[in-house]
Amino acid sequence: MSLGFRNEIDITVWLASGTIADVAIRPRSRPPLTRLFAGKPAMSLLSVLPRLFSLCSVAHQVAFLSAVEAAQGQEATPVTARRRVTAVVAERLTELLRGLFVGWLTLDATSAAAVRAMMQASTVLGGASDAVPKALRRDVVAQIKAALGALGICGEDQILAPGSALAAYVARCDGEVLSPAMAEQSFLTTADDLEIVTRLLADGAAYSDAPELGGKIPETGVWARRAQREPVSSAGPAARLKARIAEVARLCAWLDGGDEDPDDGVVASYRLGAGKGAAAVECARGRLYHAVALDDEDRITSFEFLAPTEWNFHARGPLVQSLKGATLAAGRPGQDAVRALVGSFDPCVGFSLSFREAGHA
Repeated sequence: MSLGFRNEIDITVWLASGTIADVAIRPRSRPPLTRLFAGKPAMSLLSVLPRLFSLCSVAHQVAFLSAVEAAQGQEATPVTARRRVTAVVAERLTELLRGLFVGWLTLDATSAAAVRAMMQASTVLGGASDAVPKALRRDVVAQIKAALGALGICGEDQILAPGSALAAYVARCDGEVLSPAMAEQSFLTTADDLEIVTRLLADGAAYSDAPELGGKIPETGVWARRAQREPVSSAGPAARLKARIAEVARLCAWLDGGDEDPDDGVVASYRLGAGKGAAAVECARGRLYHAVALDDEDRITSFEFLAPTEWNFHARGPLVQSLKGATLAAGRPGQDAVRALVGSFDPCVGFSLSFREAGHA
């Protein structure tokens, strides 16, 4: 059985006299989980999940385990629940750091070494987070903070050091080469969980391929999490990058010894009836959902998932609404600004971006 599927999104931006006239998104392919795993014992899937979900694999594992427990009428112990939250937060930090620094910036030798040190530390933290002693976790977070300092992120207020590669990148994004459209914003919250998982289990791929809530396609992820803490306005790539930097600081502080959950509902589970359960996990990309139905012997009869990507990169979703009607500078600067905005919506998913003149095939 092959578990491979296309994990890149193709985006075409149609231009008319310096304005984005339209945006077309060809989504990634998604695995048909029920068809693949119907009749399999639920717990036998644990070894398959990391190969099936290469993005945010810890979050997927936690979502699946929590959904299965809900279907069985069980509840994780406080110790287990805490370990899962820590694992999800560590993975979120790793993915946000990778999205900030890998593939986007031109780094000198010192900065490149700092990025390597930071990624090595965060990977160790994520891999051992279910059993890592608190003191060791603090040591690893201290290494990450030191690397961030070397890269120009200074102090608890996360002011970018002038002249650093990251400050220069944010300044380029903050220029007037792209003026995003003033689109109405809506955001996914924990209050939406029950409606989403109920529809997900009932309608399967028909819902997960093109989700909606009351006709709206809410945004999820870093910007949505920020909106739950403070008012936000229509935002370009620079504001979104700053929000990501602020979240990195918050997650580091929490892993350094925080007692309360870093966000409401990092992991939430829902029993939907006998043998039916679902879970929501707040991962780097946003809110991830799993829903399962089991028979009397705990074998899979239905297994569906809804990733944050399907909201943010929906054909009528937040990214499209931010880009349509935007004006951009001609040539490479404008295209780079669009690329930065697209990348700011999702730190994990790969995408290809092409520009065409409206009216030309």
